[in-house]
Amino acid sequence: MSDHKPSATIEDYLQAIYNMIREGRTVIAARLTEKMGVAAPTVWATLQRMQRDGLVNLNPRKEITLSEAGLEAAESIMRRHRLAECLLVDILGLEWHEAHEEAHRIEHAISPRVEAHIMAVLDHPTTCPHGNPIPGYAQEPPPPTVALNSLSEGDEVTIESILEDAEQDQDLLRYLQKNGLVPGARLKVVEVAPFNATMTVEVGGTRVTLGDPVSAVIRVRPPAQSLQPVAGPRAS
Repeated sequence: MSDHKPSATIEDYLQAIYNMIREGRTVIAARLTEKMGVAAPTVWATLQRMQRDGLVNLNPRKEITLSEAGLEAAESIMRRHRLAECLLVDILGLEWHEAHEEAHRIEHAISPRVEAHIMAVLDHPTTCPHGNPIPGYAQEPPPPTVALNSLSEGDEVTIESILEDAEQDQDLLRYLQKNGLVPGARLKVVEVAPFNATMTVEVGGTRVTLGDPVSAVIRVRPPAQSLQPVAGPRAS
């Protein structure tokens, strides 16, 4: 790998690959093409450049993994991104649902010196406002979580995080924030309706009905783990 810092484009690819792997998905070029919103030849050209620079590996099935150097670079950009989200929400008072997009605008410009100062100002957070771990500072291993849509009626749980992919949908994040479905919130599954792929939960004394695509992006502590104390919601 080159000693030079990866370009903003390469860092975007590293982020995408890192998040897919963290969410347990196999990374292939077709999924990256969809994620990055560019033509397949462009994705392949970028991947070949990343492979040349020692950032990714491709196996015979064309599955993409991060090399040791690639993982280090991916964790660096993810750390800067999530710290930027914390800075925007906790210090500048930006709305929770707007933080992801704004952080993406500034993450590439954060130097190691500025990163250290942000960490100090924020009193060393371990997760971003959406509950996702900050690489290098997060609890290791991370607490076990399951998707909300895997639960049964009567389960009482605590929201741990919102999947990174969902953070790109401001309307979805606005809806979750409006209904109190944020990290640290406790909820109870009131009803599961498989016939129309919905579930109704009670959070903060209010009942909310969620479709399966929405409940799938909400990660919660398993019922047995949800009695443990957690930090309260960071979104108002």
